[in-house]
Amino acid sequence: MGNRYLPIGIQDFEDLRRRGFIYVDKTAFIDKVVREGKPYFLSRPRRFGKSLLLSTMEYFFLGKKELFDGLYISKTEKEWTQYPVIKISFGADNYPDLNCLKSQMNSILSEYEGKYNIEVSDERFAPRLKNLIRLTSEKTGKQVVILIDEYDKPILDALYTEYEEQNRQELRSFYSPLKDCDKYIRFLFITGITKVSHINIFSGLNQLNDISLNEAFSSICGISESELTEYFMPEIEALAKRQEMTVEETKKKLAEMYDGYHFTHDVEGVYNPFCLLKCLSEKDFGSYWFESGTPSFLVKTLKNQPLILEHLVNGRQAKEDHFKNYDPDSKNMLPVVYQSGYLTIKGFEKEERLFTLDFPNREVEEGFLSILLDKFVTVPYDDLGLEITNLRKALRAHNIDKALSIIKSAIADLPTIVKKDMCENYYESVVHLMFRLTGMRVVSELQSVAGRSDVVAATKDAVFIFELKMDRGQDFESVADAALNQIDENGYADRFAVNGKTMFKIGMVFSSEGKGLVGWKTR
Repeated sequence: MGNRYLPIGIQDFEDLRRRGFIYVDKTAFIDKVVREGKPYFLSRPRRFGKSLLLSTMEYFFLGKKELFDGLYISKTEKEWTQYPVIKISFGADNYPDLNCLKSQMNSILSEYEGKYNIEVSDERFAPRLKNLIRLTSEKTGKQVVILIDEYDKPILDALYTEYEEQNRQELRSFYSPLKDCDKYIRFLFITGITKVSHINIFSGLNQLNDISLNEAFSSICGISESELTEYFMPEIEALAKRQEMTVEETKKKLAEMYDGYHFTHDVEGVYNPFCLLKCLSEKDFGSYWFESGTPSFLVKTLKNQPLILEHLVNGRQAKEDHFKNYDPDSKNMLPVVYQSGYLTIKGFEKEERLFTLDFPNREVEEGFLSILLDKFVTVPYDDLGLEITNLRKALRAHNIDKALSIIKSAIADLPTIVKKDMCENYYESVVHLMFRLTGMRVVSELQSVAGRSDVVAATKDAVFIFELKMDRGQDFESVADAALNQIDENGYADRFAVNGKTMFKIGMVFSSEGKGLVGWKTR
């Protein structure tokens, strides 16, 4: 295969090109945005190549023509004009309070003030940025290129703390000169995880072009299916050989594990580049989602807002504005989960303009469900992982008593973070999550644990239909019988019947006092 180097974690375009790493050519997108517009915004999940994209733009505007030899833009760009570039990145630090944010802003401004020999007459950050842009343009005789990476990190780091609003206000003030300095700016590109509507940081930039859900830019970050085949066939073949699979089997497995991101409807799927490259490098279908860390703001949001599992799994339909813009004051978790990369666009109803959101792939699904279980189940993580394996084995062996004993031990008592009046949703959610993590096909109507919901799990040779009910002061036998009767009366078995498979009907009864699973009965 020769010397082929995978750019895992490399975010500097010059470093990547000079050291001979494989580069998936994204310069056609850069050519398009540079020629067609000026101020842009792009939202993408973490570890999706946003920083490398901005780095590529940086070296293009610096006129480093030699770095682009053989790439698309080398054939379309004729002038290679060198512009002054101001790159503002908040990705290198954490910002739990206002002092940390101010320190980073001062560091960024001081670097460029020193580079262009600009005297500081006003120590406030907004006047300094305005002064920097204007004087840099006047001194160089060129308009300035401004690239802002992870613009929202200082807010997300301080989410649900006393410093959240302080960081918010400071950033709003800091970015305010961007509108007034328009005549000095050649190009502006802003990236982040979230599109935050409530804080309205860029209130003055009414003309900011948000291309996050634009079909033409759906694969501006990440690796598309066609790019995977074009750039990485030697690595795919090596992976296939190590796993003792055919190339086609390997590509199918790669798609199942790491593909499936769609940033609009009816477009080619995109792979998370970090997870894909790790798999190709290690020649193993591992779960690399957590290697790059779970977004802290997602965990904070899950802890501060009630869990409504119905909104997160089994294909959630939503209007674009319900998941595109994140409002920290809202109880709507959908934008957080979508923008973090745990959900993606899987379908679209054109007439109603309804999007269907679901997990992009198996690795992401397991990662997200593990986060939820870690929050809502008190069993230590390692023990929980083992118990999920035992749960899967018990169901495959048709050992219902063993399977439900495992669930009972995991939710023996209501966690202190869950209020008693939320226990119905809690029990429903945990049961669904535990079954989902087994890797089996799981379907849940998820309407109410008090008589209107069922969970169906299927193995190769069996279907398990679970009806969950609260005891509400009634005796166990009558509630369990009512659950089993509901399965029959509502035709759940008919709905999920599969030829040749054994059918199991199970009524599960939970304590209304938050004491967990009371018992179960089968039919």
